[in-house]
Amino acid sequence: MFIAAEAGGANLLVSIAPFILMFAVFYFLLIRPQQKKQKDRNLMLTQLKKGDKVTTIGGLHGTIQEITDDIVVLRVNDATKLTFNRDSINQVTQPSTSLTE
Repeated sequence: MFIAAEAGGANLLVSIAPFILMFAVFYFLLIRPQQKKQKDRNLMLTQLKKGDKVTTIGGLHGTIQEITDDIVVLRVNDATKLTFNRDSINQVTQPSTSLTE
């Protein structure tokens, strides 16, 4: 009777092992890279500063004129300034060259 209980425990481990393996593969191939990408994006958004040339999620190119915690004002040409949420910045194409803000 005791031997049957040990065999049942081994069968349980063998039946759960594929699920554990699948979770490990999903974690290392999908979840972990996505978390790293999100961390890098948040770091980029916190380091935005006046004078940076950026591209928005919609593809608009401009230079940061004003920046607050939530809002970014972009100058897209000599006469046009547009206001965006900070989260709508996709990438910094050219960091500002000035050392002071």
